[in-house]
Amino acid sequence: MSIDAKSEGRRRLSRREFLELGAAGTSLLLLAGCGGEQGGGSGTLNALFMKQAAYSETDVKNMTEQFQKQNPGIKVNLTFVAYEALHDKIVAAAPAGTYDTILVDVIWPAEFASKKMIVDITDRFPESERSKIFAGGLKTTEYDSRYYGVPWILDTKYFFYNKKMLGEAGVNPPDTWDAAVEAARTLKSKGVVEYPLMWSWTQAEALICDYATLLGAYGGQFFDGSGKPAFNTGGGLQALEFMRMTLDEKLSNPASMESIEDEVRRIISQGEAAMALNWTYMFALANDPNESQVAGQIDIAHTPKGPAGAPGVNGSMGMAIANGSQNQDAAWKYIQFMTSQKIQNQYAKLSLPIWKSSYNQEQVVQALPEVVPVAKEQLNDMILRPVVTQYNSVSHTLQVQIQQALTGDKSPKQALDDAAKAVAETQQS
Repeated sequence: MSIDAKSEGRRRLSRREFLELGAAGTSLLLLAGCGGEQGGGSGTLNALFMKQAAYSETDVKNMTEQFQKQNPGIKVNLTFVAYEALHDKIVAAAPAGTYDTILVDVIWPAEFASKKMIVDITDRFPESERSKIFAGGLKTTEYDSRYYGVPWILDTKYFFYNKKMLGEAGVNPPDTWDAAVEAARTLKSKGVVEYPLMWSWTQAEALICDYATLLGAYGGQFFDGSGKPAFNTGGGLQALEFMRMTLDEKLSNPASMESIEDEVRRIISQGEAAMALNWTYMFALANDPNESQVAGQIDIAHTPKGPAGAPGVNGSMGMAIANGSQNQDAAWKYIQFMTSQKIQNQYAKLSLPIWKSSYNQEQVVQALPEVVPVAKEQLNDMILRPVVTQYNSVSHTLQVQIQQALTGDKSPKQALDDAAKAVAETQQS
């Protein structure tokens, strides 16, 4: 999802402005069912996407070609940037109205909506359609009880493991984080692999995605009910102590400290680690003989449980209409097509659909037969990163302080206390 966050994480979509509710609802309903052409909208669109994780550039180009064939009056110019550059690209382009549709990460609607950078499409996105989408996916484009896009990339981090390596060590796939640590110790002691665990722990959004998964498992929360930082106590602190312990015991690959999700995929695919968190896209690539030295050995599971459960981080993204678009009718039509069930089912190999009923349809199940049963469960159990208007600042502060704890420059408690103090000061300014 960056991948970095897909890593980062993974995303929103928007709709054309101010059609009558009835017409918009009918239009969306038709598209969700058949992916066909709708009335209204013509001209040229400029669409901004990312070039990492989930749908490939080739997938997006092929989807867009299908759209243009069905809508010959609309031409779509595509721009792809690295996930790490996506947020700033959107912000920089907003005043000039450069893009008509933009890919929005789950962590950005609060900021973009509050700054009126993306269009409120709630009145065109009827409950009859929203009810067909995974609830966690809907959170991707929601802010202050309004919707600012349509979910498109529905994703969370899953637990991947090398079943051959675990078999050689005589351990079962772990279903708890305690069991994962014990499995890692056994894999290491038996010489199966030097560093059994691999993570996305560079100073980037990917780090926050892994931390959020563990924070949720240990029952932590980023902010309390009054909006004050709470990650420096309870489960938030236990999560960071867990991370540091795996490094201290040399169970986690030290390369984790410089890695985002694609480096994790590469290490796993080279047989240099046995267990990792990553987005859906890794399953297909880690089992592709053209991409991986351990093809056929990688399996996928629900994230391991902690004392408070096993949530996966919400790494979804949506397509939104940029507020500066001069062609919002055509932009809405394009978003409807790209998010339609027909198109998403067709391209399910690297990114599963947002539509609940798709997970019972043969086209999707056959695309990823090992993943779909796990996804049906995990996608209903996701944790959000903080929904705050100053998210990027909060995330950056946490990234810096968590890294200092992982490198040993600070204790986990001191690092999180320093982060909480800095975030609180930012909130007051």
